[in-house]
Amino acid sequence: MPKVSSVTVPYASYLRVYEPLAAFPEPERDHWARYARRPDRPSYQDELRRSLADLVSTPPVPVPVHESRDAFLLEVDGVLCVCPWRTRLRGWQAMGELAGQLPTPVLDAVLPPVLRSQTAADYEEWLARNPDARPWIRTSTWQVPLHWFVLVSDKERRYDKGDGKEGKDDKGARGAPPVLRYRTPMVQARRRVARGLKALRDALDETPLIEGLMDVGRWLEEFHPRSLVELDYGGLVHALSAEELDGDHSAADVAEGIEALRAGDGEGAGEAYARLVERWRAVRHLQFAN
Repeated sequence: MPKVSSVTVPYASYLRVYEPLAAFPEPERDHWARYARRPDRPSYQDELRRSLADLVSTPPVPVPVHESRDAFLLEVDGVLCVCPWRTRLRGWQAMGELAGQLPTPVLDAVLPPVLRSQTAADYEEWLARNPDARPWIRTSTWQVPLHWFVLVSDKERRYDKGDGKEGKDDKGARGAPPVLRYRTPMVQARRRVARGLKALRDALDETPLIEGLMDVGRWLEEFHPRSLVELDYGGLVHALSAEELDGDHSAADVAEGIEALRAGDGEGAGEAYARLVERWRAVRHLQFAN
C-alpha cells in the first residue's frame, strides 16, 4: 500500500452500510475475502487524504480515474461484512452537488467549467452501463444530518476518547484516535425510518427533515437485510472537545422529539429540536473560525 501521511483530515461525518460477504457477486466476493487478510488496511482518514490530494493537484482530479478496491470491514458473529469505498462513484455524485454549495466564481476557480463538463459526461456514460450503482457510504461536512440520527438509538452509541496519539510512533505502531459512532442492524434502521416518517408526517407539513429521511430510507432499501448501518462522527471528533463529545446524545434528542410528536406534545418536541439545532449550529460555525 502506498505510504500515507499521518496528518489528520477533519470535519467529515459518515453514514455507512456494511453488507455480508455473501451479498456480493463473484469475483468481487473473492476479492473482499482476500482483502480481509491484509495486515494493514487503510482508514477513513486515508481515504479522505487521497481524495484531497487529487483535488489540489494541477490540474485537479475531481474523480479518480479508476474505482477504489478498498473497503471498511467488520466481523459480526463470525460473518465478514464489507463496506466498499467506491470513491469514484461518490466523487461523481459529489460533483453534482457542488453547484448548490459553492458560489459560481469559487467553483470555477477550484474546478474549471470544462473539467466539470467532461466529468459529468463521463459519469453519464458510465451510469448508462451501470444503472443500478449506488454507494455504500454517505458523507456530510461540518455536521451530522439530523435525519441520520433517526436510524440509531442512544443505546447503540459508542464514545471512546482514544489515547491522544494519532498516526504512527517511532516503532510504526498506530495510536488510537477518538471515536464517536453508532451501529445498528439494517432491520432496526428501516423500522425506525418507517416509524419516524409516520410520526413526522402526522404532525408536520413537508420539511427538509422528512425529505431527508425519505431519501435515506430509499437508499437503505438497496442493501441486504442482514447488513449493518454505521453512523460515524469521523473527523468531527477532532473539531469538538472531549466534553462536547461526551455530552452529545443527539440520537436520544431526536428520539425524544419524535416520541413527543407522536404523543401530541408540541412543546416537548420543540425543546428537543432546539437542543439539536443549537448544538449543530455551533459545530457548523467552526468552519468559519480561524
